Amino acid sequence: MRIAFLCKRHYTGKDVIHDRYGRLYELPGQLNRLGHDVQAWCLDYRGYRDEEQQHDLTTNQAMCWNSRATRGMRVAHLPTYPLHLLKQLDTFRPDLLIGASDIPHVALSVWLSRQRGLPCAIDLYDNFESFGQARIPGFHRLLRYAIRNADLIVTVSQALREKIQRDHKPHAPVQVMPNGINASTFAPGSRSAARQLLGLPLTAPLIGTAGGLSRMKGIDTLYAAWQQLQQVRPELQLVLAGPREKNLPLPIGSRVHYLGELAETQVATLFRALDVGVITVQDSPFGRYCFPQKASEMLACRLPIVASNVGEMAHLLASSPQALFTPDNPHALAMTVLNQLDAPCLSPSPALNWNDLVKALEPALERLEQSYSREH
Repeated sequence: MRIAFLCKRHYTGKDVIHDRYGRLYELPGQLNRLGHDVQAWCLDYRGYRDEEQQHDLTTNQAMCWNSRATRGMRVAHLPTYPLHLLKQLDTFRPDLLIGASDIPHVALSVWLSRQRGLPCAIDLYDNFESFGQARIPGFHRLLRYAIRNADLIVTVSQALREKIQRDHKPHAPVQVMPNGINASTFAPGSRSAARQLLGLPLTAPLIGTAGGLSRMKGIDTLYAAWQQLQQVRPELQLVLAGPREKNLPLPIGSRVHYLGELAETQVATLFRALDVGVITVQDSPFGRYCFPQKASEMLACRLPIVASNVGEMAHLLASSPQALFTPDNPHALAMTVLNQLDAPCLSPSPALNWNDLVKALEPALERLEQSYSREH
């Protein structure tokens, strides 16, 4: 198949094109590796210049990433972006469109597909209704339009699938594809070697996390729990990595290590260095439907974890209840961390790799394209 993929350029603090990271890169990338001709177009909400890159992922067909900037003088071109994409689609002549990443891109993908008589799948990697942009007038209507008119809907979690079916009653099938991992990067390894690479203490017990350090991600619960933990365990140290929320100060002290924003390989090194990984998820419209990327990555590194007992984490760790804590409760988080330090328990839940996840999705995309071909 020839597949057009639309998304935003920056995702979970990473540049999708340059960092080649996460769901927004792996979904089109793995389809390309499976032999499909995939071209991607993305809006760069942070950039000042347009860019095009060719990524040679297979021996068959290079994948082209086309980025359109929206900052500075480039914002003047934003109203013409849909017409620009129509011309691009007329040149590429795809069999299928996939829209992902946020409300504008899933709605735009469905609109483009209707203009050109093409099938369209949309990928909901989070509950987009919980995003800040959902407060923009008209954006809820755009999301409803996309969900009601898409030909296939992919959700990151079973909880989100159920919400979409309950609240929007879509006509299209809804399929779950959780977040996966790059198996060549996230794997078990030497804890001491990982600590040496990152300059962390070699013998002290370390707990920590990586990812967006924001209230929306529940990180303030860990910060509050740390105030208790550092009192009862003088040898314990906290390691943090990822983009910080401006108005949420990090814990301070010689036992707190902030590593900044790490590349994917360094995140894997961090997870090999820790004794316990922490996943804070709020009991909120965002938290109840998300699937934290770090959960799959920590599990792949065979790191004992603790996680909020909410949404997909409650399902994922159902067989390891001692690893779950009451969401938004610092004391419960602190007690769960101490229990995992004293009696580490590895979750039996497997971490799925992106190749297998996208390969499982491929038949649904092929059926969609074939049914459209017969009807049109």
